[in-house]
Amino acid sequence: MSRKCMLTGKRANNAYSISFSHRRNKRLQMVNLQWKRIWDEQQGCFVRLKVSAKAIKTLEHKSLQAFAKEAGLDLRKFVVS
Repeated sequence: MSRKCMLTGKRANNAYSISFSHRRNKRLQMVNLQWKRIWDEQQGCFVRLKVSAKAIKTLEHKSLQAFAKEAGLDLRKFVVS
């Protein structure tokens, strides 16, 4: 599975490491991804998703159903038994 947030679509960002002498080396700024078990109110079960830390914070304000609808995600595929 790719290193991508399932809800926000965040991925790694291309950047430079810059030394004191100002030499530049390419590197990746990785996204802070976590596997989370999130309670789905509508289905009444847990859903396991790979989400960024920013998405976890946003879930406190926005419902999981609304967030998944924006991302075009079918939550029934990720139900945890």
